[in-house]
Amino acid sequence: MMGLVIAPVASALTLTNESLNYQIVYHWGVLWKHAGDATLSISKHGDGYNAQLTGKTRSWADKIYPVRDTLKCSMHSNFRPIKYEKLTHEKSYYARDVVAFNSGGGGTSAKCTRFRKNKPTVNINLSTSGVAYDMLSVFYMLRNLDFDQMATNKVYKTCIFSGKEKETLTIKYVGIKPLQLRDKSRHQAFHLKLSFTQDNGKKSSDDIDAYISTGAKRIPLMVVGKLPIGEVKCYYAK
Repeated sequence: MMGLVIAPVASALTLTNESLNYQIVYHWGVLWKHAGDATLSISKHGDGYNAQLTGKTRSWADKIYPVRDTLKCSMHSNFRPIKYEKLTHEKSYYARDVVAFNSGGGGTSAKCTRFRKNKPTVNINLSTSGVAYDMLSVFYMLRNLDFDQMATNKVYKTCIFSGKEKETLTIKYVGIKPLQLRDKSRHQAFHLKLSFTQDNGKKSSDDIDAYISTGAKRIPLMVVGKLPIGEVKCYYAK
């Protein structure tokens, strides 16, 4: 990660008990279908935080492909991760990934343990010369960016440890955009374009557009992810 442009971080947000609800909508052409619901929650724990993201399909979608996924993370007060856990339960597939972070000497290492049904447990060691996040703590880092110090359309980068690999997260700050949510409410939002690549530059997952409120709480208002056919939009629903 040496030589990468790191996004500026503001003084840490102070969060207490926060619970944010979202509607997950599938969009393809003229088709808009409310396919699932998610809840993002965080609570103060000592000098740090515990966060959780749960997602599930609605009853009509359960008949096609039921999903019950959970992300859990413990973090320091600056939102750098201590432990990350991903629980995946999609139809008959079940998996559990645990990532234990260790920071020191300017770098970050982690032991990743992967549990799969009827398969041997796999351990993977990851490391980077800078700071690393996971797929939950990184959204708290994004909420804590110092947008006043970020240049429009400039690219910043950081590192993500998933359950099996190290990824580079590229963050492009597009600027402040007007946004209308599914409930017709209107907001001003910081627009970020996120892309994920492996060390060899190969794309490791689909790009994401994230919209974060310009208010003091920096609430994630909408996340948009591309699919092979159509896209998924995750709308803040209070």
